[in-house]
Amino acid sequence: MSKRIVVCSAQIPFDRGGAEILVESLRDELIQRGHQAEIVSLPYKWYPSSQVVKSCLAWRLMDLTESNGQPIDLVICTKFPSYIVNHPNKVVWLVHQFRHAYDLAGTRYDGLSGDPAAPQYRALIHRIDNQALREARRVFTISENVRQRLSQYNRLDADPLYPPPALQELFRCNIYGDFIFTVSRLDKRKRIDWLLRGMAHTQTPVRCIVAGAGRERVALERLATQLGLRDKVRFLGRVSDDEVLDLYADCLAVYFAPYDEDYGYVTVEAFRSRKPVLTGNDSGGVLEFVTDGKTGFVLPPDDARQLAERIDRLYQDRELARTLGESGLARVEPITWDSAIASLVGDKTGK
Repeated sequence: MSKRIVVCSAQIPFDRGGAEILVESLRDELIQRGHQAEIVSLPYKWYPSSQVVKSCLAWRLMDLTESNGQPIDLVICTKFPSYIVNHPNKVVWLVHQFRHAYDLAGTRYDGLSGDPAAPQYRALIHRIDNQALREARRVFTISENVRQRLSQYNRLDADPLYPPPALQELFRCNIYGDFIFTVSRLDKRKRIDWLLRGMAHTQTPVRCIVAGAGRERVALERLATQLGLRDKVRFLGRVSDDEVLDLYADCLAVYFAPYDEDYGYVTVEAFRSRKPVLTGNDSGGVLEFVTDGKTGFVLPPDDARQLAERIDRLYQDRELARTLGESGLARVEPITWDSAIASLVGDKTGK
């Protein structure tokens, strides 16, 4: 039976990443299956700390029970703070919580560091999350990594439900070329600097292509120059979907080594393209797919020489790259929209 479904999301203006891809793909897939689906998104700003609480209140004050006199049958909420909305039939597909109040607290990535009121705001966020998430009819997480955080910090049970990439049927493998590819938002937690330092130690003619935009681009380009990599590294900025598909299809391997990633579409996209993935042993959700020596290489973070050695090994042994990539494809083939929507909507057909 067709349902009227709202997909809830919080959006940092001019900032686009995996969460936005998930939300848009989910809406489109729901519509393809005969449902009426809309995205409701509110702008989100996480600083100063008081602004986080205001964002929570904005979602709580929203009425999504009906529209133009017609009931809204289901809301599917994603990342913080969208799941604070109140609805009698709320399902959460949790991308992540406000991580500065949880696992990032006290790390070098802690966005509340130096705020004297941080402990009070963290405690308040915990209370808000505990209530809002327990209101949900069911809670899914986009990875086992996110599920473990939810269990550890909030004592809440959830089921991992992996989201497929938006273009999953279009990924392909043409060749195992002469370059390492990476695509992501360019910020510190993605650790593109580690890739550059690794490239500086390579002994083969391997190249590197970096796609994506972000606040770290200028610093990364400066680092590439300092390392003497001007002829080995290209920064493309934002690229089209077709260009991304081509780069995956032609690359040798994919680098994706963020710090404690929630999930990581890049891993699934790389494996759909039959390419091995180079990652770190603290990269979170990525490690649910990448097994060292079987689907890619898992390395100690910031060890540039080991990373260089693995890159050179793949360059010198394209058959190894192919074998690892084929194993990666087998790992992600069960991830489909049919199973995801059936779980979220609540029946076997997703209708």
